[in-house]
Amino acid sequence: MAATTVLPGPAEVNSFIDELNQAYEKAHLEYEKSFWSTKMGLTGASSAELASTKTAYDAFLADPSRLAAVREALARDGLTPEQRHVLEIMEKTFKTYLTEDPRVAEAKERVNELEAELQNARNGMELGYTDPQGAFHKASSVQLRNKMRTDDDEAARKACYEGLRSIGPFVAEKFAEIVRTRQRLAKAAGYENYYAMKFEQAEGFTLRELFEILDGLEQRTRPIMEQARKTLAERKGESALRPWNIGYSLAGDVEKKMDPYLPFDSAVDVWARTFAALGIKYRGATMALDLCDRDGKYSNGFCHWPQPAYFRSDGSWVPSRTNFTSLATPSAVGSGKTALVTLLHEGGHAAHFANVLQRSPFFRQGPQATIQERAPTSVAYAETQSMFLDSLAGDAAWLGRYALNSKGEVMPWDVIEEKINSTQPFEVFQVRAMLSVPYFEKALYELPEEEVTGERILALADEVEARIEGGPASRPLMSVPHILSDESSGYYQGYVLAEMAVHQTRAAFKAKYGRLVDEPRIGADLAEGYWAPGNGESYLKLVENVTGSPLSADAWVKQLQTPLKERLEEERKEYEAAVAAGPAIPAGREADLDMRILLVHGDEQVADSAEGGLSKACEIYKDWLRKTFPAEQ
Repeated sequence: MAATTVLPGPAEVNSFIDELNQAYEKAHLEYEKSFWSTKMGLTGASSAELASTKTAYDAFLADPSRLAAVREALARDGLTPEQRHVLEIMEKTFKTYLTEDPRVAEAKERVNELEAELQNARNGMELGYTDPQGAFHKASSVQLRNKMRTDDDEAARKACYEGLRSIGPFVAEKFAEIVRTRQRLAKAAGYENYYAMKFEQAEGFTLRELFEILDGLEQRTRPIMEQARKTLAERKGESALRPWNIGYSLAGDVEKKMDPYLPFDSAVDVWARTFAALGIKYRGATMALDLCDRDGKYSNGFCHWPQPAYFRSDGSWVPSRTNFTSLATPSAVGSGKTALVTLLHEGGHAAHFANVLQRSPFFRQGPQATIQERAPTSVAYAETQSMFLDSLAGDAAWLGRYALNSKGEVMPWDVIEEKINSTQPFEVFQVRAMLSVPYFEKALYELPEEEVTGERILALADEVEARIEGGPASRPLMSVPHILSDESSGYYQGYVLAEMAVHQTRAAFKAKYGRLVDEPRIGADLAEGYWAPGNGESYLKLVENVTGSPLSADAWVKQLQTPLKERLEEERKEYEAAVAAGPAIPAGREADLDMRILLVHGDEQVADSAEGGLSKACEIYKDWLRKTFPAEQ
């Protein structure tokens, strides 16, 4: 990586910036290493070490002497604008975490201990379902949800739903203690409640302003949801509205028809070629991919950064190092699609944080853990690009290029048409499911302390599901892992704001370039407009800069209101053009992402793109899958 220029300004200020950057890196790396090993169930993983390294990381960020030193540097004469820019993001970060009340530090340490205990218990939970014959089958939450979408046996689907529901009672009492402790922490820090603290630290505006936005979306989509539930019941009977039947009613048959065209063993190659054709580069990063499910592994896909990317003051580049996980079961129907969407999404996070072109890792004080964007990085900001990129997998223009079976045949239009027919009238269900999480967290952290019990939390989750989703949710709120962990609690509204921006960004790029898939200028636009500034710009300003308009739900609501016939006509036109053109980078051709990729499975390293290229690494990985899952390939 070619060096940029030396940071202009007094050398002693640059030395101070470098020392603080290095101290941050050390605390960050030690925590992230422990985080990954614990979440992945690696040899030697320790929940006690995770708690201690997180406490040390939090203590670094909340150290008043560091804030004082930064302010002293800011008060110097002769600072250049570039140095001031770096020092101001350091000041902003320390201010976010600093408090003079010793109760905050005590509460943080206790929260870390409680969460480590809960994570350890949750990892050891005997999760699964009991089939109609009475036999118990271990399964992760992802496997349970996949089976609910695709299994023809309603009794099996119901058993999977009950398996997901069992998470709530299992965690409820421990979680109630965590909630009470979080509340004490937030109030000691001067906030109304924990949710307000987490949101305002990250996004920079108030919870009241957030819910003015969300209430508007909730009100505009409620009649669409009510009509969709009525339509589904008319088409497939009232039983289709049962939580274990909704996903299957919408996608069961067509998911099976799509499955051969989205094979799991090709997912890494397809993702890489998709991104390379968009012009996305990772600037010398290294990424470890741990894609297959196994016992003891954390039950949600995520990406995190042990090594942040940034320029040192001498102009040398520090490339990022990323760890990335999903929970694929190679034999399961839909596993290939799930892996692809996860790769597009988490790979989008990785591209973002590999391209923060600033002079300090403080500018990417962002995703780690369950993709928690640590304040002062906006949750919505980091999710916007990843969700924009994973949205491509639902486009006929992408399926017509990249969805191929083992014979090289493209997914037929009639399968895509069936998918659109079966899901387009019900896309509002996703909106409402996303909304239910922030409405639940808002209600949860508004409970009086004496009401914060396991029993009340479970009842509250059911109440919010009924009010926002119209009935019991197919993904029970208490099975959503983001709610339980400090890093990702008070987080989910970021998905909602980001989804608004996704539709707005898609519309802007389509107007600008006429297409999204295989448009090589989009990568450069994302890198310059969204990624390079890091958290040095406000989220709302970045969205307006890229799209030319203030953030709103207009494009999203317009999509939900588009007549089915019009949607089918547009998608078919784009599909036919895609089939005629083919992918910009055909299968078998090396995709240049400017990144080293390691394919791993727990402690085992399976393949390395540094040894012969990514195409060779993908072939090695395919062979490993066949040997490791012989009955499933």
